[in-house]
Amino acid sequence: MTDDPTLRTEPVAVSATDDGEEPVQRPQDVASVAERLEAILLVVDEPQSLVSLAAAVGAPVPAVRQAIEALVADYDGEAAGPRRGFELREVGGGWRFYVRAEHDALVSEFVNAQAPSRLSQAALETLAVIAYKQPVTRSQVASIRAVNVDSVVRTLVARGLITELFTDPETGAINYGTTDALLVNLGINSLDELPHISPLLDDGADGFDVEGLR
Repeated sequence: MTDDPTLRTEPVAVSATDDGEEPVQRPQDVASVAERLEAILLVVDEPQSLVSLAAAVGAPVPAVRQAIEALVADYDGEAAGPRRGFELREVGGGWRFYVRAEHDALVSEFVNAQAPSRLSQAALETLAVIAYKQPVTRSQVASIRAVNVDSVVRTLVARGLITELFTDPETGAINYGTTDALLVNLGINSLDELPHISPLLDDGADGFDVEGLR
């Protein structure tokens, strides 16, 4: 079989320019990095920095930066294709896919129509943790519940019971909190009216020899 060089897909190294500027990636190299970036960005729930993306796709940071710029231009309709209903946005020093603002209402209506009328036990437990610990990140909730809560958090956001409050500038982690919709569903005016949970918690005395501690 003839070794056709046009079918080779391995990245071709490009040396630095004489003036010391960053090397410019060839189009096929940018496309290859961009394809791998899309695969990673489709499954992440937190904004990813250029460094973390570079490590994930096995490419240098300048190549990742150039591929990100190409993807943004593509999704914004600046290339040959149409403008997409989603965008690649930089938030808190990281990159993540987002629905375009003009489609928020459409997506929320669709998701809510698909959602079951009642929350699952997992969703109720996650909602309780967020209500009492907010602002709180997804990883913190997962640590408390000792299970992965990514899909549950997405469900709660889609139901309008929690929302993204802010993104930590150092870690890029999104902090979540409850919405007014939760107050309406609970029939309370503020979070101050939530019942105190300390009286409901086991103080651990049953696990110790109380007499031996005296």
